[in-house]
Amino acid sequence: MKLNVREVVVFGMLGAVMYASKVIMEFLPNIHLLGTLTIVYTIVYRKKALYPIYTYVILNGIFCGFAGWWIPYLYLWTVLWGAVMLLPREMPKRVRPFVYMTLCAAHGFLFGTLYAPVQALLYGFGFKGMIAWIAAGLPWDVLHGISNFFCGVLIMPLAFVLKLAEENS
Repeated sequence: MKLNVREVVVFGMLGAVMYASKVIMEFLPNIHLLGTLTIVYTIVYRKKALYPIYTYVILNGIFCGFAGWWIPYLYLWTVLWGAVMLLPREMPKRVRPFVYMTLCAAHGFLFGTLYAPVQALLYGFGFKGMIAWIAAGLPWDVLHGISNFFCGVLIMPLAFVLKLAEENS
């Protein structure tokens, strides 16, 4: 996956857009465009979407601290990227938005569960402690999943605009 100079710049900017969108929306708990943007980048750039995704992850660590909370970010967004990569590229046009919105929502609903194993290892929770940690976060995961579903409305329009920009560059 060799990159040219243009791609390095574009992927750096797209990663910065992810980070900026998170910062701008921080006043709304668990409501953000990160899942939406991860899916959009994956639709448009496929394997190369990992570059802006990990640019975001690294920016998050730089500005918010490379601490225990950050470690799951090394795989959380890759799970969503991988799920999009497994979907057929040519889905019926009517189905695509709903599939992507549902996948985005599922990632939000499962965020705490995906996050929990690393927290359990880092902080010495046993299995019961990890389950309690997941249960305590369920209301936030429900909010996260619902908001991801509605933010997912932007996936197809953003993918269209990004593909158009790529074709005209």
